[in-house]
Amino acid sequence: METLPTVLDIEASGFGRGSYPIEIGLARADGSCCAFLIQPLDEWTHWDPKAELLHGISRERLFQEGYPVRQVARWLNDELAGLGKAYSDSWGYDNTWLSLLFHHAGMLPRFRLEALRILLTEPQQALWSQTKEAIIGDQPIQRHRAGDDARLLQLTYQHTRCAAEQGT
Repeated sequence: METLPTVLDIEASGFGRGSYPIEIGLARADGSCCAFLIQPLDEWTHWDPKAELLHGISRERLFQEGYPVRQVARWLNDELAGLGKAYSDSWGYDNTWLSLLFHHAGMLPRFRLEALRILLTEPQQALWSQTKEAIIGDQPIQRHRAGDDARLLQLTYQHTRCAAEQGT
């Protein structure tokens, strides 16, 4: 059986200056996935109601159910240090939010985040959007939640790879 890339996805309070991570999800190489909500720090005040409409996570829920920043950073290091890397489809945003998380946790990441696209062949890239939409229609995936989005990316990678190898 092929090894799938470990995919990390982050939901955030919004985009741009002042935004911060609110949920981090992982899809592991074995296809299992998990996600953690993050308690906002006192200085993390940016909140975009449009972002909340997408991910459906309220700021109040983060305070009630979220985990402390340091605990999430420690968990990520425990999960990913052995692998050394994880992949993201929105590297620019996700890497910024990941850096912010680790900075405020007072820790260094023991892994690298890389762009998922570096793993894709040209045939995979050509099939990506259509394949992703087909999976969304076919699977019980809750969009804009970090764990499900990470798994969606991983499934899209797997399906495009199989299709590209078969020349379809």
